[in-house]
Amino acid sequence: MLFNPSRDEARNFLFESWRKRRCGELLTPLEDLAAQLIGKHPEYFAVLEDPELHQDKDYLPEQGAANPFLHLMMHLAIEEHISMDQPAGIRAHFARLTRKFESEHDAQHRMMECLSEMIWQAQRSGSQPDAAVYLACLEQQ
Repeated sequence: MLFNPSRDEARNFLFESWRKRRCGELLTPLEDLAAQLIGKHPEYFAVLEDPELHQDKDYLPEQGAANPFLHLMMHLAIEEHISMDQPAGIRAHFARLTRKFESEHDAQHRMMECLSEMIWQAQRSGSQPDAAVYLACLEQQ
């Protein structure tokens, strides 16, 4: 993302973007993009419509629950990667995957798997994320 929000800031951004969309208020371009992405995930509507209940909720892998906030923020990160074609070539991978899966949204979900892999490898090795890992994974999709 062009900004580096804390967990609470990221969650508040998503809560507020969705609230503004539902209330018909003016959104910034980034809020509008977030609201569009949220709109593609009706399974998250109840979470985003109840900040008091979900602001501090943890989503642990061992509990088997997907983290809606992480999922949506990864969509935003991928949107940014595509818009800037960074890492170089990502836009072409997105176009190829969109054709393959006949859906931009499904293509982004495949890209998300690769973004997660890159982040996981960086965390495991204690290094910076390596775009080569991201791109190599995309080649396999």
